[in-house]
Amino acid sequence: MATFETLPQFELGWRDLSCEQRATFRKVVIEAFEPDLTAPHRPFRPALRVRQISGHADVFEMTWGDDGRATFSYRAEREHGQPHVIWRQIGTLSNWSRKLAE
Repeated sequence: MATFETLPQFELGWRDLSCEQRATFRKVVIEAFEPDLTAPHRPFRPALRVRQISGHADVFEMTWGDDGRATFSYRAEREHGQPHVIWRQIGTLSNWSRKLAE
């Protein structure tokens, strides 16, 4: 099983999410992201839209739910043979657009 940790910016975004959005994110991580992450023989499923962030070689973005986005990066394994993910930011596309405009 993969290991995860969160950065303070992720925690701030997490608090802005509704209970329903949090539940959707958890479900996507458990049912899609983690199984794809731990299956090195195949890429992430297209619905997650995992992509590298331009200009940041080690930062990736994924889609969760209709409007949700989260960024993450990989770090050294904490458990042998298991990926370790740092969740960097989370939010909705509309929230991120609003914050960029501020």
